[in-house]
Amino acid sequence: MKKHPTLTRIRKRLREAVRQYALIAPDDKVLIGLSGGKDSLALVALLGELRRHYNRNFHLEAVHVKMSNIKYEADFDFLKNFCDQAEVPFKLLEASFKPDTDTKRTPCFLCSWTRRKALFEYAQQEHFNKIALGHHQDDILKTAMMNLTYSGSFSTMPVLLRLDKMPITIIRPLCLQHEQDLRELAALQHFRPLQKECPYDRESTRNSIDEVLSAMERLNPESRYSLWHALEKEGKLVESNR
Repeated sequence: MKKHPTLTRIRKRLREAVRQYALIAPDDKVLIGLSGGKDSLALVALLGELRRHYNRNFHLEAVHVKMSNIKYEADFDFLKNFCDQAEVPFKLLEASFKPDTDTKRTPCFLCSWTRRKALFEYAQQEHFNKIALGHHQDDILKTAMMNLTYSGSFSTMPVLLRLDKMPITIIRPLCLQHEQDLRELAALQHFRPLQKECPYDRESTRNSIDEVLSAMERLNPESRYSLWHALEKEGKLVESNR
């Protein structure tokens, strides 16, 4: 990736996140969940570059889980070529789910759960010790606000989550990245987004939370950092799954 102010900022924040939260160590086997969206594409490109910077002292692989019973179009050759350019091996898995009579288990929940299950099973089968997901700082802050608003709990998606039931740690290396910077990166690098046509896609409450966070930043441009530091102070960014 060529030099650009946005790229310089993104690279700096990535290395800061890896160092501050001890996300990647020498000899780690890191499996990247590649959805095909801008964030996971950025994760592949940035971790591939970071691996080269560290003289390839950790292993990387990217996995895309294709849902056979959800209609969407994806250029899997593009995903593979993208990974090849980043020097990250690419694996395509296929999975599906059956409709559930429990109304609480929506198709969106079942789809997400099935993808995650396939990812974890492959990680265990191939002896990966870490799974990297493409959630950025905006995602983490939105989750915190949603949990506070709808569940009455101050929690979020941890930057680093050690699982007790299996020898795997979830990491989110994009945790310090602003979504706007990742949008600019996608435009600069001509990322080709996954074309989804999900019949269950609905406008979620996250859009309303977007408006809340935007209003907070209009009141105080530093509000995102205040919320982040509060999560950090309460120990919500590095956790063990008991």
